[in-house]
Amino acid sequence: MKKHTKAQVANPKGKVRIIAGLWRGRKLPVLNAQGLRPTGDRVKETLFNWLMPYIVGARCLDGFAGSGSLGFEALSRQAKSVTFLELDKTIANQLSKNLQTLKCDQNQAQVINQSSLEFLKQAQNQPHFDVVFLDPPFNFGLAEQAIELLATNHWLAPDALVYVETEREKPLSVPTNWALLKEKTTGQVSYRLYQVS
Repeated sequence: MKKHTKAQVANPKGKVRIIAGLWRGRKLPVLNAQGLRPTGDRVKETLFNWLMPYIVGARCLDGFAGSGSLGFEALSRQAKSVTFLELDKTIANQLSKNLQTLKCDQNQAQVINQSSLEFLKQAQNQPHFDVVFLDPPFNFGLAEQAIELLATNHWLAPDALVYVETEREKPLSVPTNWALLKEKTTGQVSYRLYQVS
């Protein structure tokens, strides 16, 4: 869904669709950037069915945000707030434009143009997030690094949920107090939902 490379073109070439909620059916432009792979509608629908009891009023983090597909869907389904982390400046600017299109204010959503790992290295005095989406570029071990930083730097609220998308059937090391709630594989992608106990 996300890639730490410069967008190849400055013009939007694709769209992501919001499936349900306040902006159901709305399509938002996505830049044509190398390695950018928005989460497919089928996977996204499954994920948000899993999250249905938890998403309203949740404080969310969309790490490695890319197209912002998961964060926009969360906002549409009445999450309290979403923080989008995106390293590529051009892609981050497109996220900000899409939030303006949806008329989101800064209390609802903010885009931070920074490496997700660098952001998560900041130790916290109190937890910030109820739901976290991690869909990093594949084959770089970024999911494991982000998981470790989320856990050790106290980003997660009690009973927080963490969604992780990785290469198909990739073993994933998580803290011992993270319970695997759901797991599925579609095509070349494995996706899992954990709860922090």
